[in-house]
Amino acid sequence: MKYFYVESRFHRYPKRYLKGLINEIAHKFRVKGALKHRPVPHMTLYGPSQARSLDSVFSKIEKVAKRYTLVPFVVCDFDAHNGKGEKTIACRIDASAELKNLRRELAVELNRIVKISDRQPWDNEDNYWFHTTIATKDIDRKYDQILRYLSGIQKPNITQHLVRITVLNNRREIEREYDLMFKRWLSRAEALDKRLWRKTVNKLRELQGLPPERPLSLIEWFKKIFRFG
Repeated sequence: MKYFYVESRFHRYPKRYLKGLINEIAHKFRVKGALKHRPVPHMTLYGPSQARSLDSVFSKIEKVAKRYTLVPFVVCDFDAHNGKGEKTIACRIDASAELKNLRRELAVELNRIVKISDRQPWDNEDNYWFHTTIATKDIDRKYDQILRYLSGIQKPNITQHLVRITVLNNRREIEREYDLMFKRWLSRAEALDKRLWRKTVNKLRELQGLPPERPLSLIEWFKKIFRFG
């Protein structure tokens, strides 16, 4: 059986903002659950789970993803979940109808190749919790303190589009990534290639009727880093 996990990763400013928030909460409240593995801000779409082969996973994802192109959502406000045995604090994601439908169809297709015993309970829920985790695992005693702190800081309001769907393996590494803009699979090396990411972003902008991104000058780049770093 092959382990897999399906997510969408954040890039650029959203990635910097979320990663900064994860580290801020971890160090301010001395909770390290979200730092156990190198924090990669993301939105879970399915799993973790197991299937007989990853090729079957890729096939099911492509079957759904090829029907979608523009899939908007907004990272907004802070949220929390007090589940059985585990508390989670997150940024809430306001999902569009397109994102809700894509996620639901992914679950239906992947459930066909995943045994019932290997399915996560949330993958069968219509009222799916769209979020990106800020703190989890070891926050029980700090849960209320963290929520009070977050209530006093500026809430995020970041408009995004889901442009790629990432499949991780049992080492938490990218196995492959499906690009919704170009309707094709990317290898791990291609998924991490910043030049290809720029092409994906510019394709999104083209579909939105916007001009390509203008490369930043050195001075503009340093100003951007200084402001948002």
